[in-house]
Amino acid sequence: MFGTAFRWGLPLLGLAFLLWGSLFLYYPIEISPLDALNAFFPNGDELAKITVVDLRFPRALVAIALGANLAVAGALLQTITRNPLASPTLLSVNSGASLAMVTASAISPALLSGYSIALVASIGGGISWLVVMLISNAWKDSSGDRSRVILAGIAVSLLCTALTKLVLIMSEDHAFGVMSWLAGGISHARWNEWHTIWPFLLSSALFCLFFASRLNLLNLSDESAQSLGINLFRLRWYANIIALLIVGSAVSVAGPVAFIGLLIPHLARYWIGYDLRKSLPMSMLLGAILMLAADTVARAVDFPSEVPAGAILALIGAPIFVLFARGKH
Repeated sequence: MFGTAFRWGLPLLGLAFLLWGSLFLYYPIEISPLDALNAFFPNGDELAKITVVDLRFPRALVAIALGANLAVAGALLQTITRNPLASPTLLSVNSGASLAMVTASAISPALLSGYSIALVASIGGGISWLVVMLISNAWKDSSGDRSRVILAGIAVSLLCTALTKLVLIMSEDHAFGVMSWLAGGISHARWNEWHTIWPFLLSSALFCLFFASRLNLLNLSDESAQSLGINLFRLRWYANIIALLIVGSAVSVAGPVAFIGLLIPHLARYWIGYDLRKSLPMSMLLGAILMLAADTVARAVDFPSEVPAGAILALIGAPIFVLFARGKH
């Protein structure tokens, strides 16, 4: 009992402190830690209220939702494909969503408003993911060579990246804004971005709540799962749709952010176990922590300027994942 409480309590405490720190750490306008808390109360300082409530708090909420969504998407893709290397990045979902966003911005920037942003990104990610599954024949042969779907994903991802660069070259007027978006980051995030992403956070949380026990059966062979009355085709489609929607919403808000979907599911399984009823919520929690921490570090390394949080995630995630891959955890 104590061990379970510790494994859940420590990340929750860490997330709470990171959320608090994200309201006053490494910003050009200095606000004390106490004023950052008082900003949420009627007697708080007016400058602190404007700065914290309107600018910094929504940015922190977006970071939490973004990290949680990408972590769940990675866990779902790894479960669906039965491949520990599966992630939105390696399976070309990120690059497909990015290509769709860049193309839409070049053709008609008016498309990129409200929830249509997430829809455009989800469609692009879905098409690239479908191409990967068709090339690797993963729909019909889920027990075959696991490296085949990863190789197909890398190939399609490289193609989408090349097409994205081609579109950028052909539409130079939008190049600067799109290039900063492609770096991955949430420095621009405000309440509008939060209103875009929170429905997808709620959807992923509800999906984990109601489908985690059935998703556990995907770790068995197809024959064993079907003998227990599970419609594998329908379950995989549900998980695919949720993963594509939440990745699309994440890409539309912050650009292609790598490593969270690959790294966090492994950390969650190591910390809490392989039961998806526990590891999926833990993935959401750890993903939120990593994204919020990366955003804080992104403000700190070149203060008072900022670097993209996506670059920080790569610097943090790459060595940690190498350690896990080598079994030195």
